Order: sequence, then C-alpha cells, then structure tokens
Amino acid sequence: MRHVISLLMENEAGALSRVSGLFSSRGYNIESLTVAPTEDASLSRMTIVTRGSDEVIEQITKQLNKLVDIVKVQDLTDGCHIERELMLVKVKAVGEFREEMKRMADIFRGRIIDVADKTYTIELTGPGVKLDAFIAALEPSAILEAVRTGASGIGRGDRIMKI
Repeated sequence: MRHVISLLMENEAGALSRVSGLFSSRGYNIESLTVAPTEDASLSRMTIVTRGSDEVIEQITKQLNKLVDIVKVQDLTDGCHIERELMLVKVKAVGEFREEMKRMADIFRGRIIDVADKTYTIELTGPGVKLDAFIAALEPSAILEAVRTGASGIGRGDRIMKI
C-alpha cells in the first residue's frame, strides 16, 4: 500500500542523508521525497512517499522516530490529507501542436509559463494521477522534457503537525 509520511526535522547538514540512509540500509524504496524549510527556519518538513504493508510502515515510522534529527513523524495516509505535485513539461509548439498544447494546458488547468518559437513550457499542479493523465493525453513525440517534484502533503482541517 502507498503511504505518505511527513516528518518535521532539524534543518541541519546531514539530516536528509540520515533519513535516506535509513531507507536504503533496510531495503525500503522511496518513490518520492520533498524537503524544504518550514515557517520556523530551524525546522524542515520532509514528505516521503513509499510503499509497504502496515507492518513495514510501522517499522519505518519507529526507526525514523529514533533518529536524532527527527522531531515528529506522521503518516498522512492514516487520515484525511491533501496531496499535490508540481510538474513542468516542455512540449513541441509548432504548427498544429501550438493550439493543441494551449487547449491541453487549459483542459488540465495548467499554465504556459514559457513561450519559445518551437516550444511551450507548461506548469501543472495537482494529485499525481492528474499529472499522469496529462502525460498520457499527449502524443509521446510532443513531450520534449518533463520534471516532477514528487508529492507534498498536509493534513486536512484541524490536523496540524507542529512541535
């Protein structure tokens, strides 16, 4: 089962390495990982997407809590949460493709953020399935380059992750 694990951790050198090392040393895969400072400059928020049984995820959570740099661990999948990814995709925009790419960006509520003679760069945000659907809707030859951030997540409503 897919799990979205959110961590609050000390914003210090080596913290990311220790977390990723924990996963690799135990043979767990990280599907995506995002990390950035929070509103408190001394803390970073990390979002990890991984797959495993409930027992495996419980073991990962316990091991993460043992790391010195980790302040708090929360499996967002255990409750209501919001998840979003960002994708930038560079597409062909010549002749018939130009209008088609504008139309596709509009359908998926994307924004064209760079226009060149032969290309558009489109920004899309949303759940991973939306970004996957956008890629699937395009002709493979139209896609020149794509980059994705991986999931970021936050609990819904009053569900807050603070120390």
